[in-house]
Amino acid sequence: MRQALPREGAVENGAFLYPVRVYYEDTDAAGLVYYANYFKFAERARTEMLRQLGFGQERLCAESGLVFVVRRSTADFLLPARLDDDLVVLTRLTGLGAATLDLDQEARRGETALVRLAFQIAAVGLSGRPQRLPSPLRAALLSLNEPTKMVTAHAR
Repeated sequence: MRQALPREGAVENGAFLYPVRVYYEDTDAAGLVYYANYFKFAERARTEMLRQLGFGQERLCAESGLVFVVRRSTADFLLPARLDDDLVVLTRLTGLGAATLDLDQEARRGETALVRLAFQIAAVGLSGRPQRLPSPLRAALLSLNEPTKMVTAHAR
């Protein structure tokens, strides 16, 4: 049995793992997680992944004027999650462009995939126009695929 993840998540085997507990507010009238809440869980996982890499989104915006927006998303709902389930949102970087990142995310209960999500995230300036990812952020994101070489902002 795997050890509990820290609240802020952890990088393991080239993926960022973020724990989520299902609360009453996450469920619908049938007692299942309402479909839109999986997108919220995925957003939290992406935010914590960036924070763990040393790039809190508020600071990133203040220092570089860069913000992230979802450009594209797809979802495959495989099995439902229920009240009090302990889930893990697994996030993998699958592509990195000049101003975009492609991520596959999966909400799991144990080893069972419940929802598979794919996102293309665009970096934009405050004007809403595309903005290149800063080199240190690119390096940190790429290091996710090499967990033994994970680079964080505080390590630079």
